[in-house]
Amino acid sequence: MKTKKIATIFILTLNERTLLNQEIIDKIKNQDYSVITEKLEKFLVEKIRENNSNGVILGLSGGVDSAVLAYLCKRVIKEKTLAIIMPDTEITPKSETEDALKMIALTGIEYKLIDIKPIIGEYSKYLEPNDWAKGNLRARVRANILYYYANAKNYLVLGSSDKSEYLIGYFTKFGDGASDLVPIISLYKLQVREIAKFLGVPQNVIDKKSSPHLWKEHIAEKEIGVSYEEIDSILYCMFEKKMLIKDIVNLLNIEKTIVEKINQLYINSQHKRIPQEKPLED
Repeated sequence: MKTKKIATIFILTLNERTLLNQEIIDKIKNQDYSVITEKLEKFLVEKIRENNSNGVILGLSGGVDSAVLAYLCKRVIKEKTLAIIMPDTEITPKSETEDALKMIALTGIEYKLIDIKPIIGEYSKYLEPNDWAKGNLRARVRANILYYYANAKNYLVLGSSDKSEYLIGYFTKFGDGASDLVPIISLYKLQVREIAKFLGVPQNVIDKKSSPHLWKEHIAEKEIGVSYEEIDSILYCMFEKKMLIKDIVNLLNIEKTIVEKINQLYINSQHKRIPQEKPLED
């Protein structure tokens, strides 16, 4: 009889943890996206005015983060927005470029399509081979192109980092991490997908697996080894609820190694989120 009671308590505890996990996901997702959208639109308009800029420029990849930026711009600064689509046709799926062009058609914003394959190829003639470094080079080449046009047109560069990827350092320093404004950096990936629905982003873009496309078949969750549902739940507990790792494990029913991994990614990527460190200043 005693054994049965213990077993029942164990089963109930697992069920409660599963429920709490969904509760956390619901808390993350359930926001007033009309209010958030209004704040982001106001932010874009005000920053253009404050900086005496002629407009904004963004890299449009075909993914949900950059799609949200494009759709926000379309609503309030359509005539002051330039999107640059920059596939490396050696490794970028054709469907990504097609999705990006589809969103251009739907938003009506100005755009340029630049294949960076020849640029990467030129670099490769002079550099020793390294697939990892070459992948990040692609992100930095894209940043160079964005800033070239930003300089030429007096535009501000929009960064597409969301809160999830920013906190775990899942971006290339001086690549997609280089920008003047970061409109969606306070939104977790799950929230970005929700605001994308509100803005009318195509469903296939919202549903697709996130990828920076730095090499062939590059999928973010596969590289990180953790789903965005888990990443966002863990980060939410870490930063919004200020919980300890052991308590997060118990609350979310997620393996301790996964929680520790996300925490370590945050710690290891601190250098990406702070200005250059200066040895002789406090």
